[in-house]
Amino acid sequence: MAVFFDGVFINLILLSLWEIFGDFNLRWYAQSGFLRHLALGMIGYVGVLFYVVKCFMVENVLYVNGMWDGMSAILESIAAYVILGDRLKNTYEYVGLLLTIVGIFLMKH
Repeated sequence: MAVFFDGVFINLILLSLWEIFGDFNLRWYAQSGFLRHLALGMIGYVGVLFYVVKCFMVENVLYVNGMWDGMSAILESIAAYVILGDRLKNTYEYVGLLLTIVGIFLMKH
């Protein structure tokens, strides 16, 4: 399990967390119009850029993009479910998220 959580994987998690922070604030800005949320959303994407560059220092674009897309989809979906109360519309969408988890494990091994 220690091999699974290497430096790139940790950076991808941090990248995804910054993206969640940015996306949530941009959603709140869209709903409220408060400029504070717009500023925080933009700061979130500065964090994304920082960590994507760190990932590119050790991995190629194909790997980073695939892992980032998958991890971001899973982590942000969980956060949106728990924090925002968002729900998917049908069982097939949840199956899609499960297949995304499988894809992350396949890319990592």
